[in-house]
Amino acid sequence: MSVSVEKLENSMVKLTIEVSAEDFDKAIDAVYKRQKNRMNVPGFRRGKTPRKVLEKLYGETMFYEDAANDLINSSYPDAAKESGEDIVSHPEIEVTQIGAGKPFIYTAKVAVKPPVSLGKYKGVEVVKQDTTVTDEEVDKEIHKELEKNAAKNEITDRPVKMGDDIALDFEGFKDGVPFEGGKGTNYPLSVGSGSFIPGFEEQLVDRNIGEEFDVNVTFPEDYQSDELAGCPAVFKCTVKKITEKILPELDDEFASEVSEFSTLEEYKADVRRKLTERKEKTAQTNKENMAVGKVIEDSHVDIPEAMLRTQQEQIVGELEQQITSQGMKFEDYLQYAQTTREKMIENAKDDAERRIMYRLVMEQVAKEENITTTEEDYENELKEKAEVYRLDVETIRKYFEHRKEEMMEELAIQKAITFIADNAVEVEKKPESEEAKTE
Repeated sequence: MSVSVEKLENSMVKLTIEVSAEDFDKAIDAVYKRQKNRMNVPGFRRGKTPRKVLEKLYGETMFYEDAANDLINSSYPDAAKESGEDIVSHPEIEVTQIGAGKPFIYTAKVAVKPPVSLGKYKGVEVVKQDTTVTDEEVDKEIHKELEKNAAKNEITDRPVKMGDDIALDFEGFKDGVPFEGGKGTNYPLSVGSGSFIPGFEEQLVDRNIGEEFDVNVTFPEDYQSDELAGCPAVFKCTVKKITEKILPELDDEFASEVSEFSTLEEYKADVRRKLTERKEKTAQTNKENMAVGKVIEDSHVDIPEAMLRTQQEQIVGELEQQITSQGMKFEDYLQYAQTTREKMIENAKDDAERRIMYRLVMEQVAKEENITTTEEDYENELKEKAEVYRLDVETIRKYFEHRKEEMMEELAIQKAITFIADNAVEVEKKPESEEAKTE
């Protein structure tokens, strides 16, 4: 096999792959052996008709298409590797020569990684995140723990109060017509939790068990269902059960029961420490996201259409895998969503572009800064995954063995992100009045 490369415009290349006449004949013979048992020719037992007889009867090209497909599937991966090109799309194949006694020649038009015009990535300004933990936040966190350990007491002699757990029957109507997903029976709800849309739970207060009443609300403009967003609705409701939560005393005994500490003060200090760690972790993530977002915004890449299309198809493929893993046929999902695979691929264009820009720009930063990953980095990543999945390292190693190269690339990208964030300049958030002036 030989491979030649022709550079085209817009980060496209054309590979010309030539397979020897001998290998082409072997491919034809392999197809013949697969198919001969299906051939029924008078004068010959099934499966015993010589290849030459079949080719004379049906034409010498009868096995060409399958032989060509076999050769392309077997030779293209090696040809792509031999080309030395960083290919990022599915190939557009065209057979240019096929015939008995001749080399089999085909071309593969593919996209390669485009050049990146990298914007500023050192000293990017990001808004400083406040990681201060207030007494109110500590109290709120402790209150959650109190509620988790609360005793439950069923109530029959009073109406609903804020903080009660109730069982609720409800059915929603828009313009007098029930809407899909708007009905529930004995639905468990903690009144005041904010689980339902704004304005709903407040109207449950002072309602008695068995009382039938209406709850009037307006769905938020950004509600997930376009048919309901911004629309008024009426819910026919009945409270079926009321349960009161009786919180335990907040004292040293409670602290020792829910933590490793013997005093309330030690427990509170630990809650504050954990909240601080959580805020600092969130702040770091926000800092990275802001900094990386600015770097990407300041960079430019001409993404080849073939690369974009391949990424779009991958996104839809990931969704299909997720749907089928839940036991649902993807065709049924498409029918339920009233869409087609092609429409989903088209709708994935913006997401695909974001993914490509993110990866290419981060890879370029890593390249500029000579950021690499080591075997030690890889081993540490395996150990972290082993802890997450609660498996031994060797089991994790075998599971991710085929993805080692991909994982090494991801680790390099994460190092690039950390580099950008570490070199970012934190600035105080402007007061809202100043922001309004600058707009």
